[in-house]
Amino acid sequence: MSSWKIRQAVKALNNGGVIAYPTEAVYGLGCDPWNEHAIQKILAIKQRPWQKGLILIAADFNQLQHFIQPISAQILQRLESSWPGSTTWLLPANNTIPIYLTGQHGTIAVRVTAHQQTAELCRAFGGAIVSTSANLAGMKPAKTVHQTYWQLADIDYVLSGLCSGDNNPSEIRHAQTGEIIR
Repeated sequence: MSSWKIRQAVKALNNGGVIAYPTEAVYGLGCDPWNEHAIQKILAIKQRPWQKGLILIAADFNQLQHFIQPISAQILQRLESSWPGSTTWLLPANNTIPIYLTGQHGTIAVRVTAHQQTAELCRAFGGAIVSTSANLAGMKPAKTVHQTYWQLADIDYVLSGLCSGDNNPSEIRHAQTGEIIR
């Protein structure tokens, strides 16, 4: 794993750029979740409606706490039993976060990644990043650097690496009910 590649990805994030990077199953598109211009760029690249909301990915739970409301010990135990890993949880969104992250929902989708390189990226960036699959809406997500470049234009940096080998994008579950959404 090259620290130079991580530094280049962080530089792009800090400059408001959109990056692609490997995750557990597919390549993700990411940006600084506090940068509205970068979020708008991801949505335009993917041709994705803002109303759907976005996933945030982090190296650890602490990087997600600014985005969520306080949670019960029972929910925290549910999260900790699946993290780090490929389960994304819908948690009550902190009412101070921008609507472009939650879309039309009162929840926000968050995950602590088990992908070592992506966790290193989040640590180097100093926080959570947006994580949406690297594909045009309706197309199969990219699983390689080549597929990422083939489908998507206007990405500021591609952090090359291997996906962890999961067959499907992250499972999404509602933290209050445990219901599987995807």
